[in-house]
Amino acid sequence: WLPECGFCSGLDAILNSFKLHYFFVETHGILHATPRPKYGVFAPVRCPSGIAVFGRDIESSKQVWSSHYGYPGDPNYRDFYRDIGYDLDYNYIKPYLHGDGSRVHTGIKYYRITGDDIEKQLYDPEAAHKKAAEHAKDFVTKRCNQISSLSNLLERSPVIVTPFDAELFGHWWHEGPQWLDCVLREFARQQHKCRIVTASEYLDSQPHIQTVAPSQSSWGWRGYNEAWLDTCNDWIYRHLHEASEYMVGLAGKFPHATGIMQRALSQAARELLLAQSSDWAFIMKTGTMTGYAHRRTVTHLSNFFHLHEAILKGSIEEKRLAELEYKHNVFPELDYRVYS
Repeated sequence: WLPECGFCSGLDAILNSFKLHYFFVETHGILHATPRPKYGVFAPVRCPSGIAVFGRDIESSKQVWSSHYGYPGDPNYRDFYRDIGYDLDYNYIKPYLHGDGSRVHTGIKYYRITGDDIEKQLYDPEAAHKKAAEHAKDFVTKRCNQISSLSNLLERSPVIVTPFDAELFGHWWHEGPQWLDCVLREFARQQHKCRIVTASEYLDSQPHIQTVAPSQSSWGWRGYNEAWLDTCNDWIYRHLHEASEYMVGLAGKFPHATGIMQRALSQAARELLLAQSSDWAFIMKTGTMTGYAHRRTVTHLSNFFHLHEAILKGSIEEKRLAELEYKHNVFPELDYRVYS
């Protein structure tokens, strides 16, 4: 599953070189493929490089993902935005806030979604849990009906692929994990009609699939790359590209580093990965916390270039390195030699 379901020509060959067997793309990555796939997104296709690719199903995704038309917007579910960090009297809640006294989400939420422009009603966990079970049954019933209809049209067993961000379940949609639990149990009861399989299991059962070239695509704004290639954030890429080239150069120049040199090289790789996070460009585009996103990009790039210079000069400051290792310890087992 590539970041933001993003795909462009040539990525399939890279994935295939790492012995991956399949990946996932947004719907139009398959529908706009060349030639057009015979079965749409209801069967995987094979890229020219040999790797298989599955496309997202619109109907089932909308049922769950959409806050307006999908299950998460039901009035019985817990309202994510109403939190005691903002609802309660400031003097009462202040001792439990951050040191600067800013109001924040505490995770304690008293209200249910209720509806737009009406007074919020208190959250009823039992009613919400009951609704999650009803929605799970509705979802499975519609998938079985969808499979039945498609089976009459296609010459093979159709597959429905419905990917979601993990943060939907339990974060934005508090009852999401329970809904998912009920979905799995309901599918087990309905397995004579339709069943859950892994992508590998499906490919093993249907080995002969059409070869096409998927279209450039993502599930970001307007379906392509506009969210990450905009006049507000395009300035970052020449710096990221330069840093990437420098990292490859470092890995090639010091293939057998040990001790503090190895630590610095691996931390440089971490800083590069953090700078490359698509979140920063995305936040710049949405304008929600632009200063923060700008600062994170500049900070990680500055750290990288500082380490790059220190490594080449042999003047690594262990105190500063240790501070970066503590603050930015993403992928603690990362070995810089992956850039060789």
